[in-house]
Amino acid sequence: MAGFRALAREVRNPRNTIALRRTSLRKCLERFAPYGHRATWRHLCARAGLAPDDRAPDPALLIAALVELEEAREVWLAYEARFAGRRRREKHHGIRQPSAIDDWYRNTWGGCDIVPCASPDLTPDARLADVLRRVIAAMESAPGDACPVCAQEHVEWRTDLERYPLEGPVCTDCGIVVPVSVLTPAARAAARRRTFAGRYAGV
Repeated sequence: MAGFRALAREVRNPRNTIALRRTSLRKCLERFAPYGHRATWRHLCARAGLAPDDRAPDPALLIAALVELEEAREVWLAYEARFAGRRRREKHHGIRQPSAIDDWYRNTWGGCDIVPCASPDLTPDARLADVLRRVIAAMESAPGDACPVCAQEHVEWRTDLERYPLEGPVCTDCGIVVPVSVLTPAARAAARRRTFAGRYAGV
């Protein structure tokens, strides 16, 4: 099975048919898809100007989408290296108890669903790399009251998510499932209140 870099070379190879180059880009998302496969594809298409269902897109647009994906992957690989180094140091000092960051990382292993989106139709406007940097910074900082990606406080608690986590806080502005540990207890409680308020508003 081809790895991410081999697939990226196939996307760039001008001797390949445009259909194969497009398929190779889609397969890259099986190796690295921060928002989940469908949401990441929709995001890359929107930013590059690709039609998601176009079977013969402009090669330059495919490359633009690939470049954004590669940039985000480099951010993630650097974080993984830092994370591994930190855990080695902690274990050397006898710290075995996992932290909230460890729980988040364990559920994002492999580079998929790092920052899952509740719907593929709503993803952050920013580049993938910038989104990852903001979420990583939030995971390594004290909890806050707003979405770490768009800084808005419009967060609602959802119990109908399709993938892990099956429930949690979702930013109604940028669409991400906000890691619970980056929000203060007050922000999590407010998210639950907004959900119940909206559910019973018409009763």
